[in-house]
Amino acid sequence: MSQQEEMKNLSLLGNKETTYIFDYQPEVLESFDNRHVENDYFIKFNCPEFTSLCPITAQPDFATIYISYIPDKLCVESKSLKLYLFSYRNHGDFHENCINTIGKDLVNLLDPRYLEVWGKFTPRGGISIDPYYNYGRPGTKYEGLAEQRLFQHDLHPEKLTTANTLRKSLQTASMSPCRIYVTDFVSFIYNLKAVL
Repeated sequence: MSQQEEMKNLSLLGNKETTYIFDYQPEVLESFDNRHVENDYFIKFNCPEFTSLCPITAQPDFATIYISYIPDKLCVESKSLKLYLFSYRNHGDFHENCINTIGKDLVNLLDPRYLEVWGKFTPRGGISIDPYYNYGRPGTKYEGLAEQRLFQHDLHPEKLTTANTLRKSLQTASMSPCRIYVTDFVSFIYNLKAVL
């Protein structure tokens, strides 16, 4: 298949007159043929600027959305995915519903072998919500993969380093610069502010 044939159904990529839609619209999603159907491989998207609205208060909710999938015959076109995720900007819905809807819309579009969507929402009211959705094609090894990943997806939740632990690590590091070990850089920076 030529590259030109592969892109014949794509209307958004390269379009200089892109219309940004501010409410949920799954119809904006586009796909292209997977040239490597014989391979099992992951495609991963990290979307750190996802926003939606609380359905009750209409306050904005912010998240990083992680989408990973093993394609079969189709792959999602990234600009259409960006516009699709952008369409949630003024959409009022609960975090759990957003993540499940994103997952189901992508399954409907792509019919992938395997797909997962993980939303890491920033805290509001002192609590964060991290919903996780996954799908494995029924009757295949990917169904078992989906079950396994669902049961094990969050066995090691993030651990915030306390200011005292960090202070001790910094003191140890000042004696021997090679001895500081930081497993979560974000937590390190966050807690470094508290120490300084």
